[in-house]
Amino acid sequence: MLDDFFVRALIAGIAVALMAGPLGCFIVWRRMAYFGDTMAHSALLGVALHLMFQLNMVAAVFTVAVAISVILILLQRRQALSADALLGILSHATLAIGLVLVAFMTWVRIDLLAYLFGDILAVDKTDIAMVWGGGAIVIGCIVALWRPLLAATVNAELAEAEGLKPERARFLFMVLMALVIAIAMKIVGIMLITSLLIIPAATARRFSSTPEMMAVVASVIGVLAVTGGLYGSLTYDTPSGPSIVVAALILFLLSLLPVSRKLARSGTGA
Repeated sequence: MLDDFFVRALIAGIAVALMAGPLGCFIVWRRMAYFGDTMAHSALLGVALHLMFQLNMVAAVFTVAVAISVILILLQRRQALSADALLGILSHATLAIGLVLVAFMTWVRIDLLAYLFGDILAVDKTDIAMVWGGGAIVIGCIVALWRPLLAATVNAELAEAEGLKPERARFLFMVLMALVIAIAMKIVGIMLITSLLIIPAATARRFSSTPEMMAVVASVIGVLAVTGGLYGSLTYDTPSGPSIVVAALILFLLSLLPVSRKLARSGTGA
């Protein structure tokens, strides 16, 4: 069954959706969409270092993303600039440096679009094992960190008073985001991973009465988007990564319809 490229793509995409769902909820709750973009853009710098020094690509992207997270935390403590300004600087700087380094490596021929927008139809059995293994680690960490992450999201000072160490939870959350981006980059690409993190979570918010329910619904919506996007790509011969994001957008727009609002109210007990 895994010899079929479409089945491999579907299995890999579902794994990405399952781990992106609950993580995306925290991005929506914490209003960190721009941070997600910054982390995704830094992935191209990781790709450039992977090509330049012959490093493992996932490890290089993960290391760069974590380094950007640490730099952001250190700069925010100095309070010299607002968080938005710092994110803007880091986002565009890492993307530009990555592009410049790739341009300097004239001896390397790469498909830059594949890194930017992914190539889910090209995943192999090794990629599937990596994305499911990494996804299991991410989901396990989210379950273990759920209480401190949620408490820090609601009220960081109260979480600190309860000994839940919100700063540590925040850093670990950034590390998990770095891991998801490193794993999912080949699947949906640098430019689209943030969309898969945010859109299903934003859609799930309308149908959920508890944070736990929202995390589960976000994963389900992500799976539906992956499935619908891949079948749409196969039917209409469109790019697979963008097709998945378009499918997620369609689900979000459907959630705004009056019928969906009634279902949302009944589902939340309103």
